[in-house]
Amino acid sequence: MSKGPMNKQEVLETLRNAGVNPTSQRVEIGYILFAEHAHLSAEEIMQRVNADYAVVSKATVYNTLGLFAQHGLVREVIVEPGKVFYDSNVAPHHHFYYVDTGDLMDIPAQHLRLAQQPQLPEDTELEEVDIVLRVRKRKPVSEASRLRQ
Repeated sequence: MSKGPMNKQEVLETLRNAGVNPTSQRVEIGYILFAEHAHLSAEEIMQRVNADYAVVSKATVYNTLGLFAQHGLVREVIVEPGKVFYDSNVAPHHHFYYVDTGDLMDIPAQHLRLAQQPQLPEDTELEEVDIVLRVRKRKPVSEASRLRQ
């Protein structure tokens, strides 16, 4: 995939090169995903695609996102049960998930390493390591609390 925002023709070519039939709905969804790096839910993608007029159904959005993930065009980042983000950055990296705001932020892969890889079950190989650190913004300590300490 190219770096930076894509126009619709580039999205169409990217889909073709990945082996995905570039229907008009898939190009629209790809354009939203590849326009800028963002972590978007399926609902956010559907709202953006259908902002001017309804062109894509909920089922089409979910099916397309699954297809894009299958073909390596996006990563599904599951931050909690029922909460999935779609990430157009498919390079190895990890995430901070802010449980209080719902924001997701990239952590470069080189900033987080496992000290030791766990023993893999027999007849398996490691496909990917995807770490999500769940964080919460600290509450400011009031002046009165600081004076008591």
